[in-house]
Amino acid sequence: MHDFRFSYNVFGITSRAEFVAECREGEEYGYDSVFAADHLGIPAPFPLLVAAAEATQRMRVGTLVLNVAFWNPALLAREVATADILTDGRLDLGLGSGHMKWEFDEAGIGWTGPSARAAALERMIGELQRLFSTEFAQLGRGEAGPKPVQRAGFGGYGPPLLVGGTGDSVLRIAGEHAQIIGVAGAYQVKGQPPGTFRLATVAEVDERVAFARTHAGARADEIEWHLLVQAVVITDDRRAAAEDLVAEDREHFESLGVTDERAVPTVEETLESPFLLIGTVDEIAAQLRRSRERWGYSYITVHGPFMRTFAPVIPALRQP
Repeated sequence: MHDFRFSYNVFGITSRAEFVAECREGEEYGYDSVFAADHLGIPAPFPLLVAAAEATQRMRVGTLVLNVAFWNPALLAREVATADILTDGRLDLGLGSGHMKWEFDEAGIGWTGPSARAAALERMIGELQRLFSTEFAQLGRGEAGPKPVQRAGFGGYGPPLLVGGTGDSVLRIAGEHAQIIGVAGAYQVKGQPPGTFRLATVAEVDERVAFARTHAGARADEIEWHLLVQAVVITDDRRAAAEDLVAEDREHFESLGVTDERAVPTVEETLESPFLLIGTVDEIAAQLRRSRERWGYSYITVHGPFMRTFAPVIPALRQP
């Protein structure tokens, strides 16, 4: 069982000074890493991560996760190697297959089904391993190019690899290749446009983690299992807070015209979900210990808006 690690992801920036101050604040709270996503409408990931590493002393930086459809393998290898050098080997590389159709449309990239997108992810992992393990001079450049500092992932030639998702193909790929696996909590609502998501049930998490562990084989206990938390609510009344979240979910889905009641979790399901942290600091710490015991989740990421809310839980979980 791994020790806990904690991280938050960045949704947006307003100025360099404010971003630097936030990164330093996160490090003071005890966060171990900061992540950048890869969506249209938010900052480009690699400049953000280099700036975050420059602003801090020990925090790692990473992508959660890159949409491989946006990237050419040779150009991504150059970005990763450069970022790994400039962050002194503090980079975690998260890769995903992409799931927001509107982003593909906006970027002029053809939208394909989940199996084809997963195949593109697996090809990217193989290409990055080849490029990281090959001198760029052998690719026709005539001089050595940047190489990653770390020797943790990609066959020992690059930074640790994080792969996250819910589908069979992506979790198989994660089990076979990744050092960090995120069994995600967002499921496409059937019959709705791509990008309409609901939270996974506890039974689905059980099954998906078991599936990923099967494909990890002998590596399963070495892997760090990653949890992306969707909301953090510090409260003395867990049930009332869960009722409020359920009401918000119901209103959201009704506004989208979703009539399937299964898309909205019950109050009990909301209280059981590993992706929603509700309660006092001690209750949330206990909930995360149970999640680690049941599913192996030890690498905990909260969304940026909850970075300060979650901070008091970190020392509670680091106590003996």
